[in-house]
Amino acid sequence: MFLIVGLGNPEEKYAKTFHNLGFLAAGDAAEALGVRFKKKECEASVAEAFLGGEKVIVARPVTYMNASGRAVKQLMKKYKLTSEQLVIIYDDYDLPKGHVRIRPSGSAGTHNGMRSVIAELGFSDFARIRMGIRDAEVNIPIINYVLSEIRREDYELFSTAAKRAAEAAISLARGEKIDLVMGKYNG
Repeated sequence: MFLIVGLGNPEEKYAKTFHNLGFLAAGDAAEALGVRFKKKECEASVAEAFLGGEKVIVARPVTYMNASGRAVKQLMKKYKLTSEQLVIIYDDYDLPKGHVRIRPSGSAGTHNGMRSVIAELGFSDFARIRMGIRDAEVNIPIINYVLSEIRREDYELFSTAAKRAAEAAISLARGEKIDLVMGKYNG
């Protein structure tokens, strides 16, 4: 079993913001697996698939970004998952826009959603897929930037990053070694 969680905010007004790139990637993962978000459980919208005979859960917490950890913790507990069975996908201001970076563990950095996940789980040794959003041309406070809408001219770049993040998450769910997935998708 494997859990893919895309971080974001549940309201429609946030759908096209930088902070919802995790939701976008989770949607791409669900689509690639041929499933839809049909049920709500553990404070998350959930899609269930099977990959190589193993169950894969794709989730979008409905707790809002800063409380994402509650949903992740509940899902981990319900399905009795270990840290090796989890990947979190999210936007990252610390990376240049459009870049995808996969790591086997790490800190939350400047990301409040990841702070919540790490605080609730009590550990940080799980895979994470970060999608860069920093734009050198934009100089506004981070909180305003992450909740701003992605510019039309950049949407294709971020859409491609989300698809790459989804493919990487599915590779991990398939059991591919993280070093190989990093080599293939980082950049």
